[in-house]
Amino acid sequence: MKRLHYLLSTLLLSFCCAIQATNKVIEQPPFIVSNTTSIEVGQVNISDTATILHIYARYRPKNWIKIATGSYLTDNNGEIYQLRSGIGITPDKEFWMPESGEAEFQLVFPPLPDSATSIDFTEGADVEGGFSIWGIQLKGKKLPELVLPKEATVHKADMKTELPEPVIRYGKAVLKGKLLDFRPGMPSQINLLAWENAKGNLSEILIDIQPDGSFSKEVPLTTSTPCSIFMSGGNMFQIFMEPGQTTEVYINLREASRLKSKFHKEEKPYGETVYMNGPLATIAQELNRGMPDIDIQQKVYKNIKEIAGMDIDAYKEWILKLSAEVQTEIDKFPCSQATRQLLTINNKLSTTDLLNSAANSLTIAAIEANLIKREEAQDYYLKLFTQVPADYVPNEYFALLNSPQSIFSSQYLNVIAVNYRKSDDFAKAWGTGNGIFFDIARTIPIYQGIENFTPLTEEQKTTLSTLPAAYGDMLNVANNELLAKIEANKKKTGFTVNEAGEVSNEDLFASIISKFSGKVLLVDFWATWCGPCRMANKAMAPMKEELKDKDIVYLYITGETSPLKTWENMIPDIHGEHYRLTEDQWKYLGKSFNISGVPTYLVIDREGNVTYRQVGFPGASKMKEELLKAVDAASESQ
Repeated sequence: MKRLHYLLSTLLLSFCCAIQATNKVIEQPPFIVSNTTSIEVGQVNISDTATILHIYARYRPKNWIKIATGSYLTDNNGEIYQLRSGIGITPDKEFWMPESGEAEFQLVFPPLPDSATSIDFTEGADVEGGFSIWGIQLKGKKLPELVLPKEATVHKADMKTELPEPVIRYGKAVLKGKLLDFRPGMPSQINLLAWENAKGNLSEILIDIQPDGSFSKEVPLTTSTPCSIFMSGGNMFQIFMEPGQTTEVYINLREASRLKSKFHKEEKPYGETVYMNGPLATIAQELNRGMPDIDIQQKVYKNIKEIAGMDIDAYKEWILKLSAEVQTEIDKFPCSQATRQLLTINNKLSTTDLLNSAANSLTIAAIEANLIKREEAQDYYLKLFTQVPADYVPNEYFALLNSPQSIFSSQYLNVIAVNYRKSDDFAKAWGTGNGIFFDIARTIPIYQGIENFTPLTEEQKTTLSTLPAAYGDMLNVANNELLAKIEANKKKTGFTVNEAGEVSNEDLFASIISKFSGKVLLVDFWATWCGPCRMANKAMAPMKEELKDKDIVYLYITGETSPLKTWENMIPDIHGEHYRLTEDQWKYLGKSFNISGVPTYLVIDREGNVTYRQVGFPGASKMKEELLKAVDAASESQ
C-alpha cells in the first residue's frame, strides 16, 4: 500500500512538473527598438494555450491611450499571432490613465512555438501613431550583436579647442546616414529641423528612410547651422550642417530606446546613441551624450507655478538667479572648451528669451496656478507688459547677438526673431551698425516678404547688394522660386474663391453654408500665418483624396489678417471652397463659434447641424472618423 502511495505521489509530482514546464515566464525582456515611451513589456508569459504580454503604461495623467484590436505579434520565423483580448484593457477603447500617470494591463495572444526566440509587437502600419516594440527577447538577456559600420567612430575631443568662426556662404549641405537596427514597418521618415537664422524660420524637412535604414538629403543653407533630427518615440539628436559639407549620422536605435526604458535605462549602454562625422562632430557627440539639468527654459516651465503672482522685478531676479545656477553646472561639466562655450551661449540666449517674454510667462503661470481664468489672460498680460521697462534685459545679453559664434546655438533664432526690428536701438547701444546681427536683421524681413508671396521690389534688390553674398544668393533663389510658383498657380484647379456678398453678420454663416445645402461640410477657420494650420492642410490632403467620392465639401474661412496676396497664392494648393472675410465679419463669427484660436474645425451634417467641433488639429485619422460619422449618419437616415 505504501509502495502504491509512493508511486502515485511520484506520478503526480511528475505531472505537476510537466504542467509547470509548459509555462515560461520572461521578466523584463530586453528589446531592440521601441517607437514609444508610453508602453513597455514588463513580463511575457508563454504557455500551451496563450502568450500574455504584461504591459507597463506611462502617460499623461487623466489622458487616455488605446490598443488597436488589429494588434499582433510577429516571431523571428515570420509567423503572425493576432491579439485575442485584453485583461484590464478593452482593445479599441480608451484606457484612461490614473493620477499617477502609470498603469498595467495585459494583452493575450495565441501560444508561441518553442522555436520563437524573439517577437515584435505592433498595432499595425495603418494605425496612425500606433505603438510598436521590435526584437523583444524570449531566450536570454542579451541582444543580438550590433555590427557598426566602419564610419561609425567615436571622436576624441580636444579639450582646449574653442568654438570656430561659422562658415557664411550659400550652398548645399548634405545629410546622410543610417538608422541602425532598422526594421520593415518602422516609420519611413525622420524630421530634420534647421534653425535658419537668416530666414527667421525654423525649417522642417521630411527625409525618407530607405528599406535598409539609410537616408540622404541635400539642404540649401547660408551658414553653419544647428539642426535636430526628430524621430518617433520622442528621440531627438543634435547635429550641425554646413554649406558645401557632408554631415554623416549613424543612429543607434537600440541605445536610444534603452535610455527611455523604465526597466533597462540603468543597464550597460549599447554604445553611443549617435555616431557622427562632419562639421562640429565632436561637439555634437558631446551634446548627444546627455547633459545635466542645464536647460533654464525647461526648469522654468517645470516649475511654472512657482512664479505665479510675481511682479516684473521679482520675475527678473528669479530668472537671473536660475541662470547663474545653470551656469555653475555648465562650468563644472566635463566637456571640451568648445562645447562649454556653446552651452554658455545657449544659457545666456535662453535667459534673454525668458526675460523678453516676462509678461507671457507670468500670465501662463497665473493661469496654471488658477490665479486668473483664461478669459482674463489678455488683460492680465497687457497690464504686465506695460510695466516692463525698456532696459529690462541687460544690454550685455543682447550684445551676444552680434557674436558670430552665437549662431551655432539653436536659441539664437528665438531671440533674433523677436528683436531684429530693434537694430537701430542696438546700433546706438553698441556703437556700431555692423556685424552678423545687423546682416541677419536686414535679411529676415526681405525673406518673410517672399514667404508671404511678395516678390522682391527694386529697393530690396538694391539692399541685397549691401548684404553678404550668402544672404543675397539665398534671397534671389527664394524670389525666383516664388515667381515660378505664382505662374504655376495660375494653371491650378480644385479650389474656388467665393465672395460673402452683401449680408448681415447675423445671416453670414447661414448664407455661406447655404450654397452647399445637403452636403457634409468640414469648415476650417484658419490663417495664412498660422503654422499649425498650414501643416494640417498638408496632412489632410491624402485624406481628402481618399474621401473624394463621399460628397464632402471642404470650406476654408479666413480673415484680413491673412494678407490678400499671400492668401491668393496659398489656396491653389488647398483644394476646397475659400472665403476671406472682412475684419468685422471674422470677429463676429469668432465670437459666435467661440473661436479661441486657429485652426478651429466644425463638421456639419447634411441637415446643417454641427456634429463635431475642435480647436487645434486633431490629426487626419480623427478628422476622417468624424467626417465619416456624419456621412454614414446621413446615409442611414435616407
